[in-house]
Amino acid sequence: MTRHLETTLKCLRLLPRAMVVILAISAPILMVPSLRAADQTTIEAPALKKTGAGFVLMVSLQRA
Repeated sequence: MTRHLETTLKCLRLLPRAMVVILAISAPILMVPSLRAADQTTIEAPALKKTGAGFVLMVSLQRA
């Protein structure tokens, strides 16, 4: 084989590996615009009811 053909075949063998590396690196960067578009779907936790037991405990544990 000629030297030019060997170099071409070596590059063609490395091409699939290079594409996998490029996709692995660029995937998080490509996901950022889709995550920014989903800002309107924020789910918040329900507010806790205040029972006032803390004040009762504070008054009952005071020393005279």
